[in-house]
Amino acid sequence: MRLHKLLLVLPLAIAPPALGQGGPPGDMPISVETTVVALGELESSVKAIGTLTAEASATLRAEVPGQIMAVHFQEGQPLKGGAKLYSIEATVLEALVNEARANASRSEAALKRAQDLHAKELISGTDYDTARANYDVDVARLRSSQARLSKTIIRAPFDGYVGLRRINIGDYATIGQELVDVVQINPLRVEFSVPETLLPKVRPNLPIEVSVDAYPDDVFSGNITAVAPKSDVRGHSLEVRASLPNDDLKLRPGLFVRVTVSLGVKQDAILIPEQAIWPIGQDKTVYVIVDGKAQRRIVMLGERQPGAVEIITGLEAGETVVTAGQMKLYEGAAVRTSGNASTAAK
Repeated sequence: MRLHKLLLVLPLAIAPPALGQGGPPGDMPISVETTVVALGELESSVKAIGTLTAEASATLRAEVPGQIMAVHFQEGQPLKGGAKLYSIEATVLEALVNEARANASRSEAALKRAQDLHAKELISGTDYDTARANYDVDVARLRSSQARLSKTIIRAPFDGYVGLRRINIGDYATIGQELVDVVQINPLRVEFSVPETLLPKVRPNLPIEVSVDAYPDDVFSGNITAVAPKSDVRGHSLEVRASLPNDDLKLRPGLFVRVTVSLGVKQDAILIPEQAIWPIGQDKTVYVIVDGKAQRRIVMLGERQPGAVEIITGLEAGETVVTAGQMKLYEGAAVRTSGNASTAAK
């Protein structure tokens, strides 16, 4: 039996020619858009979240027990410091004051007689000292009873607005019972925190702007009044307090606010459009055009403003950076700008 050899004829695989990498065939220039790095003014600011608090606030409480005899205010209305708010029944305390006054008058008369007799050496110094002590005790008791009587009239401790009453006419007030709040709402305080790294920049008298959800179209202006003398260990932040005028009385304590602190204007800042930044890993890079070739630079970013970013290091004024077309670029690629280069800073 004759064996036949089977020959397998395999097609010869021909490798394709190597393709160029990183750009168009034939080293054709890559079309990009560019801008010229320029110097400009940059307003530096920091944003924070804060809360409005009252410049002064007090919860008035009964200091003597008794029935509420009168209410002298309208809820939510302005009042002057010292204005009467409540009257507490005072019959017993008035009687105690009258008794103490009578005792003080009697002691005063006895002291005058003792002075005359002591001057004539008709009584001993001990008797005179006793008369003086009795007078001093009775005067002290009179003042104490008068002080207790004065507490039957509840008065506003400062100018402000009175809150909602928590007790009514005829109710019996016990010692320490809450009666009403008095709040000063013009000006208001703004309490907020900033990162501790801003310690050299945040200081009293810096201007702030505040916005609230209740008035989305309004911006309220104020000034920083104080910075806490120590940093918060847990949050590594600084507590800041500002004063906010509230002449139109739109705002109220307790409101959540967004705060912008103006840190000043930096002159001759290097600004480029945000779209010129090309992140690569952890680095922020830009492509600079040098002699018609693309050169990649690592830059350090600073402050931001709408549509632009400050460059701290990596660029100089007058250089040309790519703002569109970075995806097609590589180090040393030939480029062709589409149109004239524009200026980054305005």
